Amino acid sequence: MACLPIFLAFLLTLSTLNAINAVEYTVTNRAPTTPGGIRFSNELGEDYTIKAMDQATTFFWNLFQQYTEADRRDVARVSFFLDDMEGIAYASNNEIHVGDDYIQGITGDIKWDFNGVLYHEMAHTWQWDGSAGTKAPLGLIEGIADFMRLKAGYAPSNWEKPGQGERWDQGYAVTARFLDYCNDLRNGFVVELNKKMRVTYSDNFFVELLGKPVDQLWMDYKAKFGN
Repeated sequence: MACLPIFLAFLLTLSTLNAINAVEYTVTNRAPTTPGGIRFSNELGEDYTIKAMDQATTFFWNLFQQYTEADRRDVARVSFFLDDMEGIAYASNNEIHVGDDYIQGITGDIKWDFNGVLYHEMAHTWQWDGSAGTKAPLGLIEGIADFMRLKAGYAPSNWEKPGQGERWDQGYAVTARFLDYCNDLRNGFVVELNKKMRVTYSDNFFVELLGKPVDQLWMDYKAKFGN
């Protein structure tokens, strides 16, 4: 009989740990009567969106090797809002805002397209950006978010191809492709770069991890792909 209290205590401990590690997700459609808002309700909806947000979080934690709470940003809740607004999406203060016009205008697989945008914005919730010291360039922050989208298999066909772009920190797909190249030079480079950005940012991180200044790496990257 002594085993029963021990087993119950184990279940209680497990339940407590799950509660500690859990992230709460909320979804609010603030444009329910617009064409995009109606389409969101009919073809995506709250349950699907919450599941996709949770999957994106898990994917980020695994991709960036944030296996414990100590590795991660302290975020208890992520809120999603479908808004009556122009533009596609943005993230701020652990909130993700997606435009109803974007949802209305999706012409292909709505879930695949939506997941790509959602994974990008969820990356902003969890990534480090050096904000406790010298903040990383905005283009690098956006590039890391698109790097996650790329690795999750949600890169659209109209993205810039490898080697395209004007600057390494141009952002979005351009920087994501460059980071992917750097990651090929050193497996886990983007993971290590993100970890270094927990407190501050320096271009010298590229030298520390890859042995070359970032501008030289960019020139090597352009040369590799004939641009």
